[in-house]
Amino acid sequence: MLLLRCHLKQALPEKVLCRFCAVMGKLQSKLKHSTYKYSSPDGFIEERIQTKAFQEYSPAHVDTVSVVAALNSDLCVSGGKDKTVVAYNWRTGSVVKRFKGHDREITKIACIHKSNQFFSASRDKMVMMWELQGPSQPRQRFSGHAMVVTGLAVSPDSSQLCTGSRDNTLLLWDVETGQYVEKASVSRNLVTHLCWVPREPYILQTSEDKTIRLWDSRGLQVAHTFPTKRHIQTYCEVSEDGHRCISCSSGFEGEGCEATLWDLRQTRNRICEYKGHFQTIASSVFLPRALASMPVIATSSHDCKVKIWNEDTGVCLFTLSLDGSGPLTSLAVADTVSLLCASFSRGIHLLRVDHSRGLELREVAAF
Repeated sequence: MLLLRCHLKQALPEKVLCRFCAVMGKLQSKLKHSTYKYSSPDGFIEERIQTKAFQEYSPAHVDTVSVVAALNSDLCVSGGKDKTVVAYNWRTGSVVKRFKGHDREITKIACIHKSNQFFSASRDKMVMMWELQGPSQPRQRFSGHAMVVTGLAVSPDSSQLCTGSRDNTLLLWDVETGQYVEKASVSRNLVTHLCWVPREPYILQTSEDKTIRLWDSRGLQVAHTFPTKRHIQTYCEVSEDGHRCISCSSGFEGEGCEATLWDLRQTRNRICEYKGHFQTIASSVFLPRALASMPVIATSSHDCKVKIWNEDTGVCLFTLSLDGSGPLTSLAVADTVSLLCASFSRGIHLLRVDHSRGLELREVAAF
């Protein structure tokens, strides 16, 4: 840049040169330099500098974002410490609607498939149902837990809602009436996450007691308990075909901090483990099959990193460092090439898969 200015100074009048430098300065301000680590399949780790166009959109929240979920191919729904639920168009960078009704931090969001309806759970012990095109007031309220609601899952046919809490209980609700129809309690079962298995009557649940449970919604009974892990299980996710699931572990300085792939079919055995994060893994997703020639998953962690893994081998294919974001709190698939990642300090990051040099992940926007 300095050499270019020297040549131009000799060839151009002063006013033209000043105008050119001003334009170049504006252009540079739209480029963001970031460092990430590339992990090749053979284990070699290379640090690269990435320069790219980056958009700083209007923020969705004024405080920590606890959770983000995809509503459709354009919109996401998020919640956080500011007690609000926000529907946001991540393609245009604009707030679509804000929903206020909770008295404390939002902990979980669950969206109804192919619908404009969604649910939010909060530290105020309440769950609320919202409608994008409806009024700003909740369409339905679900009150029954004695402590913070930390699990939220809606059935495939959208008729039932399952909630879990630090009060050791699960409640199964009739969505239309807002009344719970089943209640189950297990000692020391401090629920951390719930996920409904597609096309099945089963609900997957993780707990602070280091256990993963599979519940049968028909009577809300434990159908299967997976082998106890060494650390708190923070999160779970089920594949779209309902055959596999991931559980995530807490940890510190590389102890624990792993994601585990399980078989949900006949054997229900552990298939693979993904180790490489240095702090608690907060979230995980199965990535769309269109992204790569192999099945891949992604994880986000309190160590400010998002990792992409070969699902079958456990090899880390790529690591993106979102430095300055604080702990990463939630991860969601936005479309076939985009991910949404919520963070403690910098709102929500829009990440895009780049195939120009293999399977890479880059940050393209933040809001």
